[in-house]
Amino acid sequence: MTTAIPRRAIGGVAVSAIGLGCMSFSGVYGEADDAQSEALIRHALDLGVNHLDSSDMYGWGHNEEVVGRAISGRRGEVFLATKFGQVRREGGANGVDGSPAHVAKACEDSLKRLGVEVIDLYYQHRVDPAVPVEETVGAMARLVEQGKVRLLGLSEAAPERIRRAHATHPIAAVQTEYSLLYREAAEATRAVTRELGIAFVAYAPLGRGFLTGTITTLDQVDGRRAQHPRFQPQNFDQNRLLAMRVEDFAREKGCTPAQLCLAWLLAQGQDVLPIAGTRSAARLEENIAAAHVALTEEEVARISATIPPGAAAGTRYPPGGMKGVFI
Repeated sequence: MTTAIPRRAIGGVAVSAIGLGCMSFSGVYGEADDAQSEALIRHALDLGVNHLDSSDMYGWGHNEEVVGRAISGRRGEVFLATKFGQVRREGGANGVDGSPAHVAKACEDSLKRLGVEVIDLYYQHRVDPAVPVEETVGAMARLVEQGKVRLLGLSEAAPERIRRAHATHPIAAVQTEYSLLYREAAEATRAVTRELGIAFVAYAPLGRGFLTGTITTLDQVDGRRAQHPRFQPQNFDQNRLLAMRVEDFAREKGCTPAQLCLAWLLAQGQDVLPIAGTRSAARLEENIAAAHVALTEEEVARISATIPPGAAAGTRYPPGGMKGVFI
């Protein structure tokens, strides 16, 4: 396969149009082997993927350690993104902390785990409603001034909050779930990110695996997927029918369902950069090849109509999680 992956810009930096989401390396979708995860990250770099996305919440530090070991000696090849803001509460749901003190400490901890001197893109992972975004972004801006962070990002922030953050310090990227299955919040967000010249990073671009054609029965739902409403018995069959429409179109196009979904996202505009997660080298190569699936405007429109906005059954997260997104 070709390694000439197209580049798109985040904050003026050229990064691979399709990035690697690293969350699955920390046991989210079943057990992961650290050595295999590190090898996969290096394989991604070999293939031209330079955009790696982690978080201090994935495995509560474990993920950043894995990524750090994998990129050791290859820092110059990597556009490194990580996130802060979620905090662990034993026996309960995650909390959020956007206080300036937490921003500073979280960054120091991430730098140590990653084994780097600077983070290319540092996101607030979840909005903290108790702290004005101007205070959080102000503290993030100080990290830029100190040379610890290059660019700033927000994850799951609603348009009004993005505007306030951007007025405090330029925001380079906003990250929100975006796929054929779930796109209302993402497209509302993109209305403001496009206006402000902010890149849009699409996470869960394959619907957490639902749109790949590999999850066809309830007994294949594993790990954290089982917690998501889209995979619950009352929603599964409807969503499976939607996925089958994608599979039919992919057969017509001569590509895989995953490639069709990623190509559709790329066709939404040069500002869109999907990050697809996988623990498989074959899936990684499949995803990268999506950058070379050319869709006409007519095909993009037909695919969009295949799964109309709002057609998916079930919310993006369980009720507790929905309280922390798009706010």
